[in-house]
Amino acid sequence: MLKSYYNADAIEAGLDEVGRGCLAGPVVAAAVILPKHYTHPILNDSKQLSHRQREILKKDIERDALAWAVAEVSHEDIDRINILKASFLAMHRAVDRLIIKPEHLLVDGNRFTPYPMIPHTCIIKGDSHYLSIAAASVLAKIYRDELMEQLGREFPAYGWAKNVGYPTPIHRAAIREFGPTKYHRMSFRLL
Repeated sequence: MLKSYYNADAIEAGLDEVGRGCLAGPVVAAAVILPKHYTHPILNDSKQLSHRQREILKKDIERDALAWAVAEVSHEDIDRINILKASFLAMHRAVDRLIIKPEHLLVDGNRFTPYPMIPHTCIIKGDSHYLSIAAASVLAKIYRDELMEQLGREFPAYGWAKNVGYPTPIHRAAIREFGPTKYHRMSFRLL
């Protein structure tokens, strides 16, 4: 059972990102503030859920959350500043878009660039421990998967509708045969 909060005395936002290991497309992050004693029967780390479960959860999260936001950092910016900084920037942008200002940030992972004036706690595998981080993982994953499916219509050979930009054999074979697209991260080892 995932925990509903880390700090009972603060308005807490869970943060997660998706797409760090991809060869193409943006990195996407979400921030979610859930009601303090929120529960949900299936909410979990987005990687543990089926596509159908994530779709159901997206509606539930958007309805039940006190505030939520999704943000991205482009592949060009990833190439310019590096993927780690881009991941943190996407999380900062998601926090910027929240309609409620959080008093504490729960961040999935072991590192984070501090957000101005808001304390944070990094939680390794946080999306399998805290509901707000799991909710952020679901929203970020759905957003990015849908975006990569759209971009994949322009470049169908790369298989983005299925691999969403991750380095699968089909994706690498298309890079080998056709070269990189305008959405590829040129600072990554593509082959």
